Parts: sequence; structure tokens; C-alpha cells
Amino acid sequence: MALTARFITLEGGEGVGKSTQAEQLAAAIRERGKRVIVTREPGGTPGAEAIRALLMTGAEERWSARAEALLFAAARSDHVDRVIRPALERGDWVISDRYIDSTRAYQGGAGAIDDADIFALHRIACAGLMPDRTLLMALGSDEATRRATARDGARADRFAARGLDYHAGLNAAFARLAIGEPERFRSIDASGSPDVVTARLVASIGDLL
Repeated sequence: MALTARFITLEGGEGVGKSTQAEQLAAAIRERGKRVIVTREPGGTPGAEAIRALLMTGAEERWSARAEALLFAAARSDHVDRVIRPALERGDWVISDRYIDSTRAYQGGAGAIDDADIFALHRIACAGLMPDRTLLMALGSDEATRRATARDGARADRFAARGLDYHAGLNAAFARLAIGEPERFRSIDASGSPDVVTARLVASIGDLL
């Protein structure tokens, strides 16, 4: 990784505003003279986007948590090889809307796949590449549900459409990850206007800028 490069990931449950904030955070970093690319998971390359279509559509029972973990690892491998690692080697900043911690929370904490198994897949798929900073966006369940419903309408994907108990477990899993790895994670209050949230995100990476 080039000395000026940084790899930032945004994580959190449904409806917390990751996609909006990825773009706004990138703009704020560019204002400080950095080159930044914004990408997402699953996705970011044609192959990974094809896997995304398999993962996000269809009935909830279409894939088991184990099959999901394998598909996410395959998509992430292509994404890292073709987009993330080359950008970092150029000295660019990379902001990704989701990464390995989503697999750890969704298929691990909420899906009961062992964290060690997820990391074993990650070592094979991505040579273990980890973010420099992970920004966990947190929002009250009522507001997150309202935002997700406004975003998706009747078109919620396989994950967003799952019940309240599932999403409560997912949020708890993310919180455990942040507590367990305080050197990498920063927890961000995602309530308030987009500009206010962006200011919090920028402050949380001030030491990297």
C-alpha cells in the first residue's frame, strides 16, 4: 500500500445512510487534496455485481448463511484484485460501502457462521486485506426502518426484508465487533442531517488525513 493511501469502510445495518455518506465523505476528503474512489460490496466490478444480483434477489431461503459467506468471499476477491488493491497501490484513498465486517455481522453474528471461518475465507479470497478505519454508523431502529422503507418501498432485497428480530441481532453483532476492535472501529451517530453526519465521519478519520 502506498504511503498516502487509506482504505476506509462504512458499515452498519439497513437504512443508516452508508451510500449517501460514502459519497459525501469522499467529497470532503477530495477537498483536502486526496484522490478518492468510492465503491460498494457486494459489487464494484462486473463479476462482483453479477454475484450481487444472485445474493440480493429471490426468496429469503434462496441461500443458506454458509452459501452466502462463500458468495460474498468470491465477490470480494474480484473486487479487491481489480479495484481496491490497485487503487491503494496508486496511492488513492478507497471508501467502500460495506466490506468484511458485513459478512462477519450478517453471516456470522446473525447467521451463526464462525468468525474464524469467515477470516479463513478472507485470507484465501483477499490475502487478508483489512481497512485502515471502519466507521460503524448507528441509528435507532425506528428511524432506520423508516429510512429503509422510504429507500426501498416494496422492493426490499433479501436482507432488508428480514424481520425485526433479525435486524436487532445484526445491530448487536456490529456493536460487538466495534467493542472488540476499538483500534480500527469508530462508532458514528447517524442521526441528524446528512451534513452533520458527514462532519462526524470526517472528525473520526482526522488522524489519517
